[in-house]
Amino acid sequence: MAIRYKVDILAELKKHGYTSTRIREEKLIGQSYLQQLRHGELVSWKILDKICALLECQPGDLIEYVEDVQ
Repeated sequence: MAIRYKVDILAELKKHGYTSTRIREEKLIGQSYLQQLRHGELVSWKILDKICALLECQPGDLIEYVEDVQ
């Protein structure tokens, strides 16, 4: 895959006070999306938008394009 996360999203959320429990209780991000993040899978633009709002950052702070070497 050519696009990947630059940082551990869940770790960054935790640094900003958003634990998995808080995220679930406040219904900020669905459980299935949390699982995707745990496995390093890319999430939808809507969820990425929500993460950027929570972390007060830009998408480029979280993801990057890496050219596939073939």
